[in-house]
Amino acid sequence: MLLKMTTGLSGPDFNLAPGDTHEFDDDEAGRLIEAAFAEKADVPDAAPAEKRKKGKANVVSTEGNAGAE
Repeated sequence: MLLKMTTGLSGPDFNLAPGDTHEFDDDEAGRLIEAAFAEKADVPDAAPAEKRKKGKANVVSTEGNAGAE
Protein backbone atom coordinates (compact mmCIF):
# COMPACT_ATOMS: atom_id res chain seq x y z
CA MET A 1 0.00 0.00 0.00
CA LEU A 2 1.31 3.45 -0.89
CA LEU A 3 1.55 5.71 2.16
CA LYS A 4 2.36 9.38 2.65
CA MET A 5 4.42 9.93 5.78
CA THR A 6 3.19 12.37 8.45
CA THR A 7 6.37 11.94 10.51
CA GLY A 8 9.94 10.93 9.77
CA LEU A 9 10.78 7.25 9.71
CA SER A 10 14.10 5.48 9.14
CA GLY A 11 14.94 1.85 8.60
CA PRO A 12 17.70 -0.25 7.08
CA ASP A 13 16.20 0.20 3.58
CA PHE A 14 14.73 3.72 3.72
CA ASN A 15 14.94 7.16 5.30
CA LEU A 16 11.61 8.98 4.98
CA ALA A 17 10.71 12.56 5.85
CA PRO A 18 7.21 13.95 6.42
CA GLY A 19 5.46 14.20 3.04
CA ASP A 20 7.49 11.41 1.43
CA THR A 21 5.62 8.47 -0.10
CA HIS A 22 6.67 4.84 0.18
CA GLU A 23 5.19 1.44 -0.60
CA PHE A 24 4.60 -0.80 2.47
CA ASP A 25 3.02 -4.22 2.82
CA ASP A 26 -0.58 -4.10 4.06
CA ASP A 27 0.17 -5.20 7.65
CA GLU A 28 2.93 -2.62 8.15
CA ALA A 29 0.84 0.07 6.44
CA GLY A 30 -2.02 -0.59 8.85
CA ARG A 31 0.29 -0.25 11.86
CA LEU A 32 1.78 3.00 10.56
CA ILE A 33 -1.65 4.51 9.85
CA GLU A 34 -2.99 3.48 13.28
CA ALA A 35 0.08 5.00 14.98
CA ALA A 36 -0.51 8.25 12.97
CA PHE A 37 2.93 7.97 11.33
CA ALA A 38 1.39 7.88 7.86
CA GLU A 39 -1.78 8.16 5.83
CA LYS A 40 -2.92 6.60 2.58
CA ALA A 41 -1.36 8.41 -0.36
CA ASP A 42 -3.70 9.81 -2.97
CA VAL A 43 -2.94 8.01 -6.19
CA PRO A 44 -3.79 10.28 -9.13
CA ASP A 45 -5.49 8.75 -12.14
CA ALA A 46 -2.97 7.79 -14.76
CA ALA A 47 -3.30 10.46 -17.43
CA PRO A 48 -1.64 10.00 -20.78
CA ALA A 49 1.70 11.74 -20.88
CA GLU A 50 1.85 14.79 -23.09
CA LYS A 51 4.02 14.41 -26.12
CA ARG A 52 7.10 16.55 -26.00
CA LYS A 53 9.00 17.89 -28.93
CA LYS A 54 12.33 16.25 -29.35
CA GLY A 55 15.39 18.38 -29.79
CA LYS A 56 16.44 21.64 -28.30
CA ALA A 57 14.25 24.71 -28.07
CA ASN A 58 15.13 27.62 -30.31
CA VAL A 59 16.76 29.92 -27.77
CA VAL A 60 18.81 32.03 -30.19
CA SER A 61 17.42 35.49 -30.80
CA THR A 62 17.15 36.63 -34.41
CA GLU A 63 17.31 40.29 -33.41
CA GLY A 64 20.42 41.89 -34.84
CA ASN A 65 21.37 38.70 -36.65
CA ALA A 66 21.99 39.57 -40.28
CA GLY A 67 22.04 35.91 -41.29
CA ALA A 68 18.55 35.14 -39.97
CA GLU A 69 15.47 35.64 -42.10
